[in-house]
Amino acid sequence: MIVIGLTGGIGSGKSTVSDCFVEHDAILVDADVIVREMQAPGQVVHTEMVAHFGDTILNSDESLDRQAIAEIVFGDKGALRELNRIVHPPVNSEIRRRIRREADTDNLLVLDIPLLVEGIIAGGPPRYIVSGILVVDTPTEIAVDRLVAQRGFTEDDARSRIAAQVAREKRLEVADFVIDNSVHLDRLYRQIDRAYEWARALPATEPTPEPEDD
Repeated sequence: MIVIGLTGGIGSGKSTVSDCFVEHDAILVDADVIVREMQAPGQVVHTEMVAHFGDTILNSDESLDRQAIAEIVFGDKGALRELNRIVHPPVNSEIRRRIRREADTDNLLVLDIPLLVEGIIAGGPPRYIVSGILVVDTPTEIAVDRLVAQRGFTEDDARSRIAAQVAREKRLEVADFVIDNSVHLDRLYRQIDRAYEWARALPATEPTPEPEDD
């Protein structure tokens, strides 16, 4: 098993890269998808979030109102810490479980974690052991244009979201391989092919244990 970490800023086009890796037969472990699964009504994370933040974070169908949650935690570090305390441990455990499931295979796993670099910068050993880090890099102005045109953001909101993330330069500092997603699609696909070859040549990755196994 080989595990690589994939990250990139909002609007970088990271999903395009991960989709192409899946087409190359890689297995995608998407942290955002796992979060949404564990925040579904009836799940423990959903229950704990409602208990802490109240019914105002719910839609009429009991699903989470993500805009309401964003308004609570954006700019409130205490609320954000509480949200992370509720969400991160079970999500991290599930990601580790999915990685361990592939431990005896020769599969390539793409671990898509938007805040991978933030976790490394925070200090201490990375929560996930990966054989390499792939960063999808896009200039800020291009990312803003994509968020406005493709995802309905206002320009001010797009710039605020980008500014709230780790600096682009910090991602590049920890990257083992960089894909420049400011280019035409044919050049992007050639880079992805090279990145896949790079990933396949990396040494095998040891799965991380559950805390109780330490």
